[in-house]
Amino acid sequence: MAVELATWWYVALSGTLFAIGTWGLMNRDNAIMILMSIELLLNAANINFAAFSAAHGAQDGFTFALFSIAIAAGEAAVGLAIFVNLFRLQDSVDVSKATLLRG
Repeated sequence: MAVELATWWYVALSGTLFAIGTWGLMNRDNAIMILMSIELLLNAANINFAAFSAAHGAQDGFTFALFSIAIAAGEAAVGLAIFVNLFRLQDSVDVSKATLLRG
C-alpha cells in the first residue's frame, strides 16, 4: 500500500509538470520558452520512468531516464544553435518569424 501511495504522488507531480510543459509549448512565441517547455515534458517522463521502476523493483526505468536525459541534452544543444542562428538573422527569437531558416 505504501509503495502505491508514493507512486501516486510521483505520477501526480509528473502529470502536473507535463500539463505545465504542454501549456507552455502551446502558448509561447519565444523560442527559449518553448525549449524550456519541451525540457519540462521530458522531465515529466523521466519522473514516471523512475517512479514506476522503483515501484516494481527494476532498473529499466532508470536506464530509460538516463537515455532520455542524454537525448534532452542533444536536443537543447541543437535547439540553442538554431535559435542563435535565428537571432543573428533577425534580432529576435520569435518563432512566428522563423520562416527565414527555410531552404
